[in-house]
Amino acid sequence: MNSAPSDFRVARLAFPFSLWFSLWFAAAWSTLSGNAFAQQAKSDREPYDVVVYGGTSAGITAAIQTVRMGKRVLLLEPSGHLGGLTSSGLGWTDTGDKRVIGGLAREFYRRVKAHYDRAESWPFEQRSEYTRYRSADDAMWTFEPRVASQIFADLLREHGIEPLLHQRLERSKPGAVVKRGATIESIQLESGRRVAGRMFIDATYEGDLMAAAGVQYAVGREPNSQYGERLNGVQRKMNRHNHRFVAPVDPYRTPGDAQSGLLPGIEPAIAPEGSGDRRIQAYCFRMCLTNAAANRVAFAKPNGYDEQAYELLLRTLEAGDLRVPMSNGMLPNRKTDTNNNYAVSTDYIGMNYDYPEASYQRREEIVAAHLRYQQGLMWTLANHPRVPASVRQEVSQWGLSKDEFVDTGHWPPQIYVREARRMRGQYVMTEADCLRTKVCDDPIGLGSYNMDSHNVQRFVTETGHVQNEGDVQESPGGAYLISRRAITPPADEASNLLVPVALSASHIAYGSIRMEPVFMILGQSAATLCVQAIAGGTSVQDAPYAELRKRLLEDHQSIELPPGSKPKRIWSADQLPGIVVDDADAVLSEGWSPSSSSTDYLGREYLHDGDQRNGKEHATFRAKLKPGEYEVRLLYPAHSNRSSRTPVTIRHARGTARQLVNQRKSATEAGTLPMTVLGRFTFGEQGEVTVANSDTNGYVVVDGVQFLPVKQ
Repeated sequence: MNSAPSDFRVARLAFPFSLWFSLWFAAAWSTLSGNAFAQQAKSDREPYDVVVYGGTSAGITAAIQTVRMGKRVLLLEPSGHLGGLTSSGLGWTDTGDKRVIGGLAREFYRRVKAHYDRAESWPFEQRSEYTRYRSADDAMWTFEPRVASQIFADLLREHGIEPLLHQRLERSKPGAVVKRGATIESIQLESGRRVAGRMFIDATYEGDLMAAAGVQYAVGREPNSQYGERLNGVQRKMNRHNHRFVAPVDPYRTPGDAQSGLLPGIEPAIAPEGSGDRRIQAYCFRMCLTNAAANRVAFAKPNGYDEQAYELLLRTLEAGDLRVPMSNGMLPNRKTDTNNNYAVSTDYIGMNYDYPEASYQRREEIVAAHLRYQQGLMWTLANHPRVPASVRQEVSQWGLSKDEFVDTGHWPPQIYVREARRMRGQYVMTEADCLRTKVCDDPIGLGSYNMDSHNVQRFVTETGHVQNEGDVQESPGGAYLISRRAITPPADEASNLLVPVALSASHIAYGSIRMEPVFMILGQSAATLCVQAIAGGTSVQDAPYAELRKRLLEDHQSIELPPGSKPKRIWSADQLPGIVVDDADAVLSEGWSPSSSSTDYLGREYLHDGDQRNGKEHATFRAKLKPGEYEVRLLYPAHSNRSSRTPVTIRHARGTARQLVNQRKSATEAGTLPMTVLGRFTFGEQGEVTVANSDTNGYVVVDGVQFLPVKQ
């Protein structure tokens, strides 16, 4: 697949001092923890109860839970960094429904709150100024990276766990994972150490141990047809508003000259809607910026800076899109969790396709290219003369946080691996699970965040301009259950391995599950299952679920849907009588946004106007009819935030009828397709209904129109 373009081959590291520091730290750690290493070397002859590979947030909770259940654990981390993304810049927690975050995950966020309860924790800001601190709350969901690192270190120390850093699985030679039948007996590390275990947990983002053990996995996007989904595969139509080019931008190196070639990272064409590919959503670094002058480090121009890497950005600004392309989630002490935003931003789209299965060396090259791109992006936004002054002024007030990531030049040590390998386990979580049209019977945790995929590729449109593809942000409409079998490989592939991070899910379902609180939840549940399998002398597949469920509940893990949660029902036109026109077939203005939050609706989604009340939005539903009388029904999910005076126009054989519809109510009961009868009308060969948003007082929602013949 595509790799980083030749312009971005890695020749020099962006911060050589940090490399020197990492080597020094590894040696120092070996010296300081010599007793631990000696103890491990001695105990290599006997298996650990649980070996956790990957010191992510999931790996840490798995190790702690193992100790709490009285078993010996070894926590191995391939890099020098513990905590994964939670301690590497992702401090603006994507939570969804916070009620479903329990167990060790909740304990972590309670410790965050306890930290910020102390007055001395606010050196750059008054606690009263930070609106996301609420004294009455039991937990806090935003935090500085260094605070997360300290909490993880405290938890590990309190449980007597000494993680071994820089311990990478040997992937360049066969035999790194020794199995007897389907049972893993030991794993080989690059250091030469072989580690035996009774149970193994792969808690890496990449799923390296899983793959080395011979467990089947997927990379990329499945076609919608594979699992009967709507949001998988190529999603050109889905991305109507978010993170896309809103002004025409030329994709060619020499504007207007297709023979000059495309700018880096742009594909010449796009595959059919809903088709699968091996592309993955874009990566970035979640920067921790600050506008506190005493703690701010200015953006530096990186070695190897190539202006052409930012030509799309510059052309976008010159085309009139003056939005500042970054999203700053505010953390305590005037810091940020800065994420991608708009058409050209921190996501390095299309440059990570071979990362999931790449060698360590190739991954380092990809990560270094991403780092250089993002460093250059920030310097460009703050300094380049082609960037409008208003944008430069806005970006220049920010800089890297001096007291964060001090060992790596104030840049996060962990790139945001939003998606890599995904196991093909006993159960594949899909869009149906997220939407609760399918509900598993063996839950070990819950998710609730949007089905969220960042853009996957850039392509040339029919009009000869560049556009992004792959962005999906759709709410599941509440919490959903995650199956134990989704972290469990097929029994004939690995009988003592669990995979709580690179778990078994389709691309779009993984887009919701892949949140750090969920990884903590699944790590704890995986360790619980491992220990119970040891106690029962069974494989992880055969350990009784009833016992697992009992222990999870005792440990305050949330494994039941919150009160009021209902299974969804998504209707199709062929389930309804008469002629039905879905919103997907309507003639729409530009301002409609998709949603799937309600429990009953028609087709892949319904649309809302964003409560704009501007009179500019309209949706026209046209149907070919046999002449005669029809009852006309407007289909929409009712809710208290809807407009109570939505204007609807019906054009029929005898003229035009206009009425106001109260979309806060519907004429149907819960569990049926919500609608309101507009009346009976005589039509010729076409019926037409238009919904608008003039003089409204809430959200205008459209789902479909039904023309039901009146029997004479």
